Amino acid sequence: MAAPFMEKLAEYLGSPEPAVRLILSVLLGYPFALVYRWFFFHQSATVVHLFHTFSGLALATFNFGSRVCHSFLCIVIQFLLLRLMGRTVTCVLSSFIFQMIYLLMGYYYTATEEYDIKWTMPHCVLALKLIGLALDYYDGGKEQSQLSADQKKSALNSTPSLLEVFGFSYFYGGFLVGPQFTLQNYQHLVSREMSDVPGQPPNSVVPAMKRFGLGLITLSVFAIGGPHYSDSYYLTDEFEAHPFWYKCVYMLVWVKINLYKYISCWLITEGVCILSGLGYNGKNEKGEHQWDACANVRLWLFETTPLFTGTINSFNINTNAWVARQVFKRLRFLGNKLLSQMFTLLFLAVWHGLHSGYLICFSLEFIIVNVERQAETLVRDSPLLTSIAQSHLYPFVYVVQQLIHWLFMGYPLVPFCLFTYDKWLKVYSSIYFSGHIFFFIAFLVLPYLRKVFVPRKRGSEKKED
Repeated sequence: MAAPFMEKLAEYLGSPEPAVRLILSVLLGYPFALVYRWFFFHQSATVVHLFHTFSGLALATFNFGSRVCHSFLCIVIQFLLLRLMGRTVTCVLSSFIFQMIYLLMGYYYTATEEYDIKWTMPHCVLALKLIGLALDYYDGGKEQSQLSADQKKSALNSTPSLLEVFGFSYFYGGFLVGPQFTLQNYQHLVSREMSDVPGQPPNSVVPAMKRFGLGLITLSVFAIGGPHYSDSYYLTDEFEAHPFWYKCVYMLVWVKINLYKYISCWLITEGVCILSGLGYNGKNEKGEHQWDACANVRLWLFETTPLFTGTINSFNINTNAWVARQVFKRLRFLGNKLLSQMFTLLFLAVWHGLHSGYLICFSLEFIIVNVERQAETLVRDSPLLTSIAQSHLYPFVYVVQQLIHWLFMGYPLVPFCLFTYDKWLKVYSSIYFSGHIFFFIAFLVLPYLRKVFVPRKRGSEKKED
């Protein structure tokens, strides 16, 4: 009965059935969170774990059917690795290798040249969770003096049970599209600590509904604008025939609208986490309760920042925080920040999938971020450029910055969304590889501009004399 109904619903909405199932599943998180608050909040940890496990399994089965076995198997194996290998480097390496290879094999056997909603979509979220679980368990065996502030917040002092790992993995507010959260945070939720009124259901309905409302607004923007600015249009003869300026404007608008596809899902699931209590983040300096522990997007920053790095810091926050904590900072032994950044972005590219477009996207991100940092340093160190940036001309400068910023947000996301080299190469050729040329020139010119605009210190002049 369910399959014909979903087919008719998808046909009526004009969307692919897997996408309709995903949106419904994300929305079902709200009634699940209410059931948890009303009936399970004061139950024992075992009952709560069972509720989270079976509710998440129900959503997984609704979307992927029998292929839910992949997540089930990886969770069981991860638990066995923790139990059998303990708090060892061997356990961490085995966990990383197994979870990544399983994920990549999934990509290999299921990937097509289109964006598909398959079991690998939530599995990439799960892979990070389980790898992070192994790392947090390993950190729990270290002395407190050896841990960073972030590691102290997530380190596990005891061995989790299988049921606990299932509840953590299948939690309905994070299994399908994220966000990332630690087992320690999940344990605080189960022990009724994630609340502004400890021991009682949190007063989180209003903040949850605010995120839900924002999620519906951004979903509506994507639903209305997405069909007019689709990925496939890049590959048409019509796009090819347009002048260069039109292609740049299309890219600028396209990226803005299409990112709402991700933002809407994250905002809605954030609301689920807030409603359940997992989104509670203590009090701020003013003594106000915060509900942003599971925030995956800072919407105001996303909409207003004129910087590429600002957008990165506002988008997919919890995944970026996970990668920073579990990959970037653990590569400190390399002794080179740029090398650590390169390997971190390489990990992100491979984690997203096997298509060449991911590698191109994250390699361009590396270049753009570093060129932008050089430009920021130039403006900050130059009295003339700083005075211009702080003058009445700033509104004009801001508009220009925004246009450049969103154009070069779209440029690396073209291969990210088109996947294969024949597609993204066609698009880049049609715009004459202008982004590559721009950043190559910027890389060459910025050191020269620094000599022109930044006054030389007297000490450095004396040394040269």
